[in-house]
Amino acid sequence: MTASHRLCTAPMMDWSDRHCRYYFRLLAPSARVYTEMVTTGALLHGDIPRHLRFNAAEHPVALQLGGSEADELARCARIGEQWGYDEINLNCGCPSERVQRGAFGACLMAEPELVAQCVRAMREAVAIPVTVKHRLGLDHDEDYAFVRGFVHALADAGCATVIVHARNAVLKGLSPKDNRSIPPLRHDAVYRLKRDFPAMTVVLNGGVTRCDEALHHLERVDGVMLGRSAYHESWLLAEIDNALGGKAPASRTAVARKMFEYAQSEVAAGTPLRNITRHILGLFHGRPRARAWRQLLSDASALARNDPGLILHALDTVETAEEPV
Repeated sequence: MTASHRLCTAPMMDWSDRHCRYYFRLLAPSARVYTEMVTTGALLHGDIPRHLRFNAAEHPVALQLGGSEADELARCARIGEQWGYDEINLNCGCPSERVQRGAFGACLMAEPELVAQCVRAMREAVAIPVTVKHRLGLDHDEDYAFVRGFVHALADAGCATVIVHARNAVLKGLSPKDNRSIPPLRHDAVYRLKRDFPAMTVVLNGGVTRCDEALHHLERVDGVMLGRSAYHESWLLAEIDNALGGKAPASRTAVARKMFEYAQSEVAAGTPLRNITRHILGLFHGRPRARAWRQLLSDASALARNDPGLILHALDTVETAEEPV
């Protein structure tokens, strides 16, 4: 197992873009960061640079693909490798109806042999690792044998790493948002997968909201993946990275200044400032002046000026002014 799987940041649609991943990298230098899901159609028929461009500082960075056609996935995996990604991850966990209409995401768990075929095709196409992110089951069936059979098929196909969202995916009747909270968490089932497949790297995703929780899970599995908890309470990533012996930044201020430097470069290249500041609103979560930070970096009139100095202004306000009532 590579050490970078000890701490991972989740693929989050509309959130895990390259600016978000750069920010996560600053917070947790030893983490492995994942792109938001990119469909095979988007890569084969769309703007590849828009989907795959990333900053070299993001390494190790994994590309998550969405699709169910082995040949198309293999072609896209090869493109991802050519662009410099360190891992290709197949999405078998997204429950949205749009994804289901494309016959991929969580519904693929009902077809383990098809997924195995896709994994084999991608592994034959690239030299970098091919991994799978999936749920524990579908709808309301919590029979452990289902997920065990699915992972067994992956192992037979040569997949060495699985990332397991510790909930079922309810394909009808729940929105993607509800699917992140309503199906019960079953961390024990993920632990059981690690016991049953000791040679595989098993990463647990779902319900990790504190550093002590992450460390507890890491006594039983190989890695933890954080999504929205890390996005909204960003410093959590630094706390976990530090606890794992990484080189987390010394302070939130240091991260803010680095993001200012990053924003300077990006804005000069044509990136709207708001595309960057929207990801860093949670940096001072839980601190006395967090509200001032969020308000300033969300102010439409200030963002319209597209001046990266807004980040320094917000930082100065956080450090010197009383939080507004």
